[in-house]
Amino acid sequence: MKQLIEFIAKSLVDKPDAVEVKEVEGEQTSVIELKVAKEDLGKVIGKQGRTARAMRTILSAASTKMKKRSVLEIIEN
Repeated sequence: MKQLIEFIAKSLVDKPDAVEVKEVEGEQTSVIELKVAKEDLGKVIGKQGRTARAMRTILSAASTKMKKRSVLEIIEN
């Protein structure tokens, strides 16, 4: 999951070196924290949150296959 989000985020932003992905695992749920540079925040979120929603949908579909729940949090660096 972590590599999936990292790949998508690095493909979207201007500063791929500033992308950081951290995964906090629980028993049922894992929280994936995505940190990007301040100027790239708009690219990751997208118009009306469409890009962020699409990333969450892909993450949800992939985590369902693994019988886990994943949550994506986008954090400004």
